[in-house]
Amino acid sequence: MYDITKSIGFLLSKAYQRAWAIMREEIETYDLTPPQFGLLAFLWQQDGLTQVELSEKGQIDRTTVGGLIDRLEKIDLVERRQHPHDRRAYKIHLTERGKSMEGPLTECANRTLVKFTKGLTDQEVNELRRMLEILREEGSVYELPSC
Repeated sequence: MYDITKSIGFLLSKAYQRAWAIMREEIETYDLTPPQFGLLAFLWQQDGLTQVELSEKGQIDRTTVGGLIDRLEKIDLVERRQHPHDRRAYKIHLTERGKSMEGPLTECANRTLVKFTKGLTDQEVNELRRMLEILREEGSVYELPSC
């Protein structure tokens, strides 16, 4: 008999749900969602990315990224600026408010990690991160399922 509770996919899914819930709780006072936080974090690393670049970095479809940007723009954390070399594209820039949120939101992310990995040693957390990076295979093209 197949034990779904021991399935890697099931366990990853449930771990993701728990991490998402903890992060959501940590950032709820800022009226943000974890995916919105993710886009801000990419912009803190490199401000002025295009929607396509944000989509690729986050491995999120462009339409979803567009909606996230819309919501972040409405609460004055980012702004769209015309791309200097492509009239059809915009670069997404942090506003001063968006820049000022890096410190407090990074603290939220750090608290989330501590809560989520409670019971794991630092070495185990590093090993988990290493294994997840392998499983993620950044930049890989996903194949259609065979079943």
